[in-house]
Amino acid sequence: MALNQDVHVRVCNQEIVRYDLEIKALIQDIRDCVGPVSALTELNAKVKEKFHQLRFRIQDLEQLAREQDKESEKQTLLKEMENHKKQMLSNQTVWRKANLACKIAIDNSEKDELLRGGDSVRQRKTTKENLTESASAITESLMSVSKMMVQQVQQSEETIQTLASSSRTILEANEEFKSMSGTIQLGRKLITKYNRRELTDKLLIFLALALFLSTVLYILKKRLLPSL
Repeated sequence: MALNQDVHVRVCNQEIVRYDLEIKALIQDIRDCVGPVSALTELNAKVKEKFHQLRFRIQDLEQLAREQDKESEKQTLLKEMENHKKQMLSNQTVWRKANLACKIAIDNSEKDELLRGGDSVRQRKTTKENLTESASAITESLMSVSKMMVQQVQQSEETIQTLASSSRTILEANEEFKSMSGTIQLGRKLITKYNRRELTDKLLIFLALALFLSTVLYILKKRLLPSL
């Protein structure tokens, strides 16, 4: 049991030392960082993760110390644990100072770049203004085209309505022509029938007249012949 505890203690101490060295290396990277801010943010995220892992390993060492059977070994491990805590706090202080110095350096660098690149900034501003004006002109052109399209659509609708009205007029006239054609055909039939009837009447009149004359002649003949 004691052997297993010694192994765990040794492994825990080794990991604490490893995390401590990794934190110091990352702090040095922060000192050497020249930007941008995103690079500094990424380094700080790595440092936070290492501190988190180191804190857990120190807690494990404290737990192992309290589990020791011998008071002397327990006190020795607790003392080591306290030393690791102090070293961790010292690293945190150094980290904050390095982080602050790096931020100041990055800010100063950006200010210098802005001062040196004033003309470039003005050029970009001018370019943006030109782009804005071009965009406005394009927008106005598109609006004008849109209005013209709306007018064309309205004219097309009016033309379609006119064609529809003309079509209805033509259909109505066609119906009227059909009706008139029927009337004409009926009139033609009536005239033909009337002509036939007139011919028949004339024939009947002629026959009646002939019969009347024949009758008159017959009567005259009868009256005149006996006297002779």
